[in-house]
Amino acid sequence: MQKISVLLVLLFSIHFSFSQQLQSPEDFLGYEVGTEFTRHANVVRYFESVAEASNMVEYNTYGKTNEGRPLTYAIISSPENLTNIEQIRKDHLSSAGLLENDNSASSKKAIVWLSYNVHGNEASSTEAAMKTLYELITSKKEWLKNTVVIIDPCVNPDGRDRYVNWYNMVRTTPYTANPIAVEHIEPWPGGRPNHYLFDLNRDWAWATQVETRQRLKVYNKWMPQIHVDFHEQGVNDPYYFAPAAEPFHEIITPFQRDFQTTIGKNHAKYFDKNGWLYFTKERFDLLYPSYGDTYPIYMGAIGMTYEQAGNGGAGLGINTREGFELTLVDRVAHHLTTGLSTIEVASENIEQLNSEFKSFFNNRDSKYKSYALNGEADKIAALQRLLDRHEIKYGNTNSNRIKGFNYTKNNNSGLNTNAKTLVIDGNQPKGKMVKVLFEPNAKLNDSLTYDITAWSLPYAYGLEAVSSSDNIKSSTLVNTEVFENTATPSAAGYIAKWNSMDDARFLTALLKEGIKVRFSEKPLQTENEKFEAGSLVITKSDNAKFEEFDTALISIANKFNRKLSVANSGFSRNGPDFGSSDIKIINKPTVGVLQGEGTSSLSYGEILYFFEQDLQYPVFPISTNYLSNVDLAKIDVLVMPSGYYNSLLDPSTLNKLKAWVKGGGKVIAIGNAVSAFAGKEGFDLHENISSIKKDSTEKGNLLPYNVRERESIKDLITGSIVKTKVDNTNPMAFGYNNYYFSLKLSEDSYAYLNNGYNVSYLENEPQIVSGFAGSNAKEKIKNSMIFGEERMGKGSFIYLVDNPLFRSFWENGKLFFVNSLFFVNNNEYDMD
Repeated sequence: MQKISVLLVLLFSIHFSFSQQLQSPEDFLGYEVGTEFTRHANVVRYFESVAEASNMVEYNTYGKTNEGRPLTYAIISSPENLTNIEQIRKDHLSSAGLLENDNSASSKKAIVWLSYNVHGNEASSTEAAMKTLYELITSKKEWLKNTVVIIDPCVNPDGRDRYVNWYNMVRTTPYTANPIAVEHIEPWPGGRPNHYLFDLNRDWAWATQVETRQRLKVYNKWMPQIHVDFHEQGVNDPYYFAPAAEPFHEIITPFQRDFQTTIGKNHAKYFDKNGWLYFTKERFDLLYPSYGDTYPIYMGAIGMTYEQAGNGGAGLGINTREGFELTLVDRVAHHLTTGLSTIEVASENIEQLNSEFKSFFNNRDSKYKSYALNGEADKIAALQRLLDRHEIKYGNTNSNRIKGFNYTKNNNSGLNTNAKTLVIDGNQPKGKMVKVLFEPNAKLNDSLTYDITAWSLPYAYGLEAVSSSDNIKSSTLVNTEVFENTATPSAAGYIAKWNSMDDARFLTALLKEGIKVRFSEKPLQTENEKFEAGSLVITKSDNAKFEEFDTALISIANKFNRKLSVANSGFSRNGPDFGSSDIKIINKPTVGVLQGEGTSSLSYGEILYFFEQDLQYPVFPISTNYLSNVDLAKIDVLVMPSGYYNSLLDPSTLNKLKAWVKGGGKVIAIGNAVSAFAGKEGFDLHENISSIKKDSTEKGNLLPYNVRERESIKDLITGSIVKTKVDNTNPMAFGYNNYYFSLKLSEDSYAYLNNGYNVSYLENEPQIVSGFAGSNAKEKIKNSMIFGEERMGKGSFIYLVDNPLFRSFWENGKLFFVNSLFFVNNNEYDMD
């Protein structure tokens, strides 16, 4: 027995000693990094093994993806620093005034955050993350004495594994570098996006995705001075690093500009030594606030994007057009070099990084001191949830009227306030981010940008707002009203308002429970209350067979905090009675969504996310591969994401779709999907060409080569906000005013429908309230439809030219989609 005990102790000691042994990535994985793609689980295991073996690494999990994969980050520094890591973090935040009631400490450390693989098929960076970790704690220890490095080895594990699993499945052994091989042609939807096919590199500010929301909690806990986002670009480009391209947002400080150049020159030193090509300043600007470089910049950091040639088409190696083979080993080496070079520069500039970081959060000189907002309580609450994710402070005002720029009126008419007016102080530590998110119109010093040029949150959330140069005093926020409904079994029914996504979620919960709901197509008045068109009417008569109807209804209403108004009689004081044809039943539609080749994966993902997460209503995908064979009679609504449908909607399939609509089906076409029906036989939809000026003396394009790109922007709209007219008597627009601020993503333009309904539209002089629109594009969108419905037989084609679900952040557009789904022409087909 004693011998066995001694043997067990010896075996445990050997195992413990082995488990504590620090291994290189190659030793741990069993292959040279860059010769295989590493699955996310093995990346996690390697980081865990290093943290177990080294007293210079702390490894943490900050959440999970939609598919259950861990989201992780490592903190790397000297043993002494890690022992005091919490104090270092607090001193760092305190010195910049980011801790409540504490700005006394000083920081003598640099905080560098490296984010890898936000786009899943740009997979070289996660491989580089493992090597960077190992090099830091072996050959680069000196830098860690005054620097804390945070590594997120894979921001998008679901996308990465989608790509890696596909590549490992189709690759040949040995791999082929010929670009026509299947291993270089990634199928739809690709590994770039996350589970919901969102681009996580455009979600930092809007924080719609679970990965972003969980990451921001950690990011705000640390607020690094340098943040790098590692990417890949086309296989025929070499490597891009800072400094970035114009336009720079005006709040970016001279130091933030200059220090990018300092870092870039250090990278260049190593790239020049190794004979590696690179470029700077040409392509990736710093304007749109939701990138992995701009968001950190607006939070005080030196935010940068590094782009390696490659992406999902490169595989383990690919032949470029310049006649050489680009390998994964090469790509890893380049990302390893820039990552280490960044940390080196940080460690050499501690004092300047700390002093400039501190000064960034001084906002006393900002033009706008305060932002005040009025609106529906649900919309204010939705905005508050976003501000909470960024840890931006807000309160209520006790002013009667605020002077300043009025967003809705586009002038300096000010705003009347009430006890629930929301106020955001522009002089708080995160005041520069507040300015970026709330400014009426971002200043553009160059119109050639990489993304949308307008995003102002008052427009996005459908709120009245004013930006003021006065410091508006605010008080503690008035708590949201809580409704405690009680059952009234003797009543004829109940009525609820309709003007927000919270109302929409309440409706879907009722429908899923089997409670029948109606909506009023006209305003009505009961004994004591007035209700707008679109209000929900839940009658005892419709639900007579539903046992415990009142109890179930009250329970759901209280869960969603919806106020139910009791209607003792179905006889209305004004407007339609409960039995009127203007009080229409809301059927529970079966909804299909097209996906696959020909559709935009991003648009499809937005729709899927909207149904599953925002609306919480069941939906099922239909692949474009078998659309022509689908029995459309099994669905009531078909949603078409933005995409290119010319080859999919051949004459036979289009006729089949038309016949289904004529029988009572409904098509909701979004974005570019609308073009699939323009000018087709039997449709009232046509491209808008009436306002395009024709030049009878056209002689061909004589523009010089070097100005053609800049001249071409005259034809573009790059994500601008336009004020549209709205027919809010139409069911598609219930819950809206007679105007709507639309995020216009392209210059696509369609003429008014002659026989259909133009619900939201632009007139002869479109009002661009924010963002860039080229002169030719502004002409093209004159007198054009934005949202419309075309009846065909018993059914409808619904055209949403501007995508109201774009990146899930344009909150005020979502109800147009919900109305299209439940209200527009919904009573023409039989109920389940």
